[in-house]
Amino acid sequence: MAELRKFAEAARSAELPVRDDALTVLIGLSAAIVSIAEERPRVLVVHRPDSGDALPFGNFDPLAHRTLESGLRGSVEEQTGLQLGYVEQLYTFGDRGRHMTRPGEGPRVLSVGYLALTRSPSTAGAPDTLWRDWYGYFPWEDWREKKPALIDKQILPHLAAFCSAAPDAELRERRKDRVRLCFGDGTGWDEEKVLERYELLYEAGLVAEAQRDRGAVPAGGAVPPLGADMVFDHRRILATAMGRLRGKMKYRPVVFELMPAEFTLFEFQ
Repeated sequence: MAELRKFAEAARSAELPVRDDALTVLIGLSAAIVSIAEERPRVLVVHRPDSGDALPFGNFDPLAHRTLESGLRGSVEEQTGLQLGYVEQLYTFGDRGRHMTRPGEGPRVLSVGYLALTRSPSTAGAPDTLWRDWYGYFPWEDWREKKPALIDKQILPHLAAFCSAAPDAELRERRKDRVRLCFGDGTGWDEEKVLERYELLYEAGLVAEAQRDRGAVPAGGAVPPLGADMVFDHRRILATAMGRLRGKMKYRPVVFELMPAEFTLFEFQ
């Protein structure tokens, strides 16, 4: 820590060269905070009219934060007023072009994603924070009653066009295999493959983030993007959190982190 402070002070006093901003790497900390309200899974977002929905996030400060997790907890509490309980690290996201869309816009951001669970979906007094139904971002994932109609009506036809648009036969077959794996065409639905499905839809240009990041146009012509979008790579982080939580509920009692102190068996189911 003393060495970091010495380096920072020297850089500020120009004793050491300060690197160009385009070569700087920032570590961002993002939290997919999940709760249950009215029998629906909710995720906490920070909503601003000029930028849209974002997961609570902040930058890691190596001088102020003892650990990445302590930095995350501090940022979340500052933004939302919520003190996190159960937290686990998901993945580090750093793809070029999915946070900084054009060269020269600022430092490269590596975003460390976290899954957090809470029993009480309440952030009274916290500005710009809302609990959203997570199926609003991933409507194709809501199989609680039946298969979502938009899979057959909208998603699969455009993914078929995406496969047909491949420049060679080998890539065309790889794309078809991904469609079968992700959307269960003859293989069954795997509820844990939330991220894989989102990534496939991103590559096919069917989500707003792909159209924003790289001007993607879906094969077969422009269509309304699927689901509500989020800033930067935050929907990608949320997809990872959903898949992780769905998997963990099969072998660990994490569901109790979402339940109140007293609950009925029906509520638990």
